[in-house]
Amino acid sequence: MLYVCVPSHNESATVGLMLWKIRKTFQAFPREYEILVADDGSTDATAEILEPYTTALPLTVIRHGERQGYAKSVEELLRLALDRTDRPKRDAAVLMSADFTHGPEYLPEMVKRLESGADLVVGEASVTGEPRRGARLVRRYAGMLLRNVRVPGVRDIVSGYAAFRLAALKAAFRAEENALLTNEGWAANAELIGKVARQSRRVEVVNVVERHDLRQRPSRIDPWPLAKELWAVGGRLRIKAERSAAAPKGAGREAADPELEEATR
Repeated sequence: MLYVCVPSHNESATVGLMLWKIRKTFQAFPREYEILVADDGSTDATAEILEPYTTALPLTVIRHGERQGYAKSVEELLRLALDRTDRPKRDAAVLMSADFTHGPEYLPEMVKRLESGADLVVGEASVTGEPRRGARLVRRYAGMLLRNVRVPGVRDIVSGYAAFRLAALKAAFRAEENALLTNEGWAANAELIGKVARQSRRVEVVNVVERHDLRQRPSRIDPWPLAKELWAVGGRLRIKAERSAAAPKGAGREAADPELEEATR
């Protein structure tokens, strides 16, 4: 079983289309899957958009009356996947965004890497369409800012697109006394990747294209406060995974699916 975990906050414009695209992907690449969505205190029409999909897809929606934050939403989704599995050594969870920055077309390659023995697969992104140059620079140098979070072979340590074998994820939860994730946003992604990598026998990366041009909206990233936050987190968070990641294989597709382009206009 593959559990596709999608944290969402005010993504009514894209979350339904994302679910449709995930379904289409698994129609062409048949695997047993469930979609887990956390609607984190959305104030738009996200709940209304998601409702009909609960009967049309293998979909579970967790709704927060008030916003809990990205890290808590991600941790809740991953814990739900662990609660549901009866085969953690075989099953896996994939974390991805609800806003089409992460394309479901990369899911088959991630699943193939898991099936070939990887315990953690990180979507290493080439970022396109981000309107703020400062945000692109912070993303490029996030690993330097988070200087004490190291996973050999993984350059995009803040990637929010990753697949985890549930046995490795379960071991990461067991290793923590309290919450697995103690930071927010990109720092939470780095914390998650680092802590699961420490429990993984093999880590691999897949080249993906992270698109910020399929949904037109102002950037949610304020670059310089984010850079300061990552630097501060890097000073107090120390995670080092010993095992090396395999080299990337195969570049991500540069062009978006034509149907997706049309659907998001």
